[in-house]
Amino acid sequence: MMLDDRAKLLLKALIERYIAEGQPVGSRTLSRASGLELSPATIRNVMSDLEELGLVASPHTSAGRIPTARGYRLFVDTMLTARRADLAAPVSLPPDQPQKVIANAAHMLSNMSQFVGVVVAPRRSSVFRHIEFLRLSERRFLVIIVSPEGDVQNRVVHTAADYTQSQLAEAANYLNANYAGLAIEEVRERLKGEVEQLRGEIVTLMQTAVDASSEAMQQDQEEVVISGERNLLSVSDFASDMTHLRHAFELFEQKTQLMRLLDVSSQAEGVRIYIGGESQIVPFEELSVVSAPYEVDGQVVGTLGVIGPTRMAYDRMIQIVDITARVGSKGLSHKP
Repeated sequence: MMLDDRAKLLLKALIERYIAEGQPVGSRTLSRASGLELSPATIRNVMSDLEELGLVASPHTSAGRIPTARGYRLFVDTMLTARRADLAAPVSLPPDQPQKVIANAAHMLSNMSQFVGVVVAPRRSSVFRHIEFLRLSERRFLVIIVSPEGDVQNRVVHTAADYTQSQLAEAANYLNANYAGLAIEEVRERLKGEVEQLRGEIVTLMQTAVDASSEAMQQDQEEVVISGERNLLSVSDFASDMTHLRHAFELFEQKTQLMRLLDVSSQAEGVRIYIGGESQIVPFEELSVVSAPYEVDGQVVGTLGVIGPTRMAYDRMIQIVDITARVGSKGLSHKP
């Protein structure tokens, strides 16, 4: 899409003006805002060219124009100059517990942006270092799983048959001796093929326990922490159209969709921007997502970002997301 310098300047002036004020921008305003000595007629011609290219649109009620998602995309890709150091941000998030750091990061994103902050919590390891079974009562025992990082998870398991504590110990010892250091899913697969030499009831016991462990680990996986949904209630672009708002809130309820979107971002370096409907996962013209991956000890473990209206100050959002990703990485890392 080739635009000459004049068209680019006018589009940039129009988008900046619209982001700041939220009103369709007319030719006279543009003439002043762009600093170009152009007649209103010339500006109108350029505007109709931009409209034909799908970069701006005219709302019915006004002579002015507003940017489309495609216009914002071009603006973000070619005209945006984000300055990194403009933003005063907390120097650190207290590295208390990972869960707290993540909740604080989501809060920080929504506070600074005045939109919605979203953080995908780090994937927990499904590898076990040690497993223990403890008989609680008849046909009921406790599975205790310790991860390589020292996380401990417990799960109560109900069984069809009753097991003695010594049978439980035998099963746990076998798992620890043969499978420690593997992912629980892998243990499940191997148990199917490798346990002919074990007594039938111990096999059933181990399979039941491993199924429960796998479930426990999956349930703890992939938390999406969302902060500031209510901020969208005061966004003027949504206030007039409840359908848009409903769409947005439905999205926050379907956390799996957000997960998929942010999962894609975690494979990219630096800040990613999805504008109005570009991502199939957030298929709403009115919403944009600015996201970045964050790390623990140099490993990318999750993604965080801001979700807000397409009309947002992208340069500022990029800074907010970038800073929070760095502050969050620092709070979660063990290395100084």
